[in-house]
Amino acid sequence: MAAIGIDFGTSNTAAGVIENGTAQILKLEGGKDTMPTAIFLDFANHDTLYGRAAAQAMIDGQDGRFMRSLKSILGTPLAREKRQFLNERLTLIDVIARFLNEIRERAEHAKGTSFRQVLSGRPVRFHSKSDAANAQALVDLEDAYRLAGFDEVSFLPEPEAAAIAAQGSGRILIVDIGGGTSDFTVFERENGATKLLASEGIRLGGTDFDRDLNVAHVMPLLGYDAEIRNEMGPDSHSAPRSVFRDLATWEKIAFMYSPALLRDVRRWERLAADPVLFARLGEVLEMHLGHDIAYAVEAGKIAANASSMGRIDLGIVEKGLAAELPNHMLQMQLIDAANKIAACASETIALAGCRPDQIDRVVFVGGSSLLGVIQNRIAQLLPEAQLETSEVFTAVVDGLAIASGKA
Repeated sequence: MAAIGIDFGTSNTAAGVIENGTAQILKLEGGKDTMPTAIFLDFANHDTLYGRAAAQAMIDGQDGRFMRSLKSILGTPLAREKRQFLNERLTLIDVIARFLNEIRERAEHAKGTSFRQVLSGRPVRFHSKSDAANAQALVDLEDAYRLAGFDEVSFLPEPEAAAIAAQGSGRILIVDIGGGTSDFTVFERENGATKLLASEGIRLGGTDFDRDLNVAHVMPLLGYDAEIRNEMGPDSHSAPRSVFRDLATWEKIAFMYSPALLRDVRRWERLAADPVLFARLGEVLEMHLGHDIAYAVEAGKIAANASSMGRIDLGIVEKGLAAELPNHMLQMQLIDAANKIAACASETIALAGCRPDQIDRVVFVGGSSLLGVIQNRIAQLLPEAQLETSEVFTAVVDGLAIASGKA
């Protein structure tokens, strides 16, 4: 039975197989190594779009529902709640299964063979604070794979897969910062033999960084913490902060567009000290612009990381509207997250029975590992280690492909 390795990520997904002893990444979409983990339910055509086509449909303003970062709901009650999708009532596990089925079918088309055996990457911990939620997330993900048509499903922690694909020898720390989690593995490699020493992880990743930047820099332009006069009496209050946090959270945005919330926002607009702010919020909800904003925040983050000044362009909401995001502000905003990541890396090293000065190399994996604030914090933790950034987006799937060939 042919086996396939799938790196089902919060932000992007990739698939690979072993061929002639070498990992081969399958081009699932437009010749690219990875495919956005995104789904668009097209209401007009009663169709489902995936990957870049889903994102483009959202950007084009087509009538439908866009969903991204669904991996983050695994292990939570949201995963098994039935909701109306087009003409069906489905759980989000069903929706994830359809995405994974699309991956399977595209892989089968690319290789001309049937795949019923999958080795999937998984975070070391889906949830940091709940063993029960962590265990349930794995059950949810396995159910999704089986609904997607896979008969044999097995899992490998993502940083351990990256360790398999890593080159060179010595004592090495994998730092895998993905969209939803941060994962770490310490391993030794001598004479081609790999010995895993310890793995650990926390539920903290790039989508969390995006949410925090969104709340800090964009949501105040939409009424976050702005004053609303009480309908009776002289006092005032602010709108519920949960509205703005959910609107800034990738996996929750699609469920924010209710008529009841929009009515509340229009009432806040009438009573607000600065009605323009809530008028913008109403526009975002009425025109379903939450994901457009999230993408703008992500782009601003990347720009600020690469230069001294980034900018979150909010022209989709209002012509000329923007939030400046200088590099020093990005660093300051994310330093708490970087400290938590460094603390988990330190814990992983201790679990491996090592001292920090015994780590020879650090290999960064995952798109969010490219953030300077993360790399600088790890460099402070391990000043004697050599830092390497290589195959950031494909190291995990390379390792999964190699391991799937040995299953």
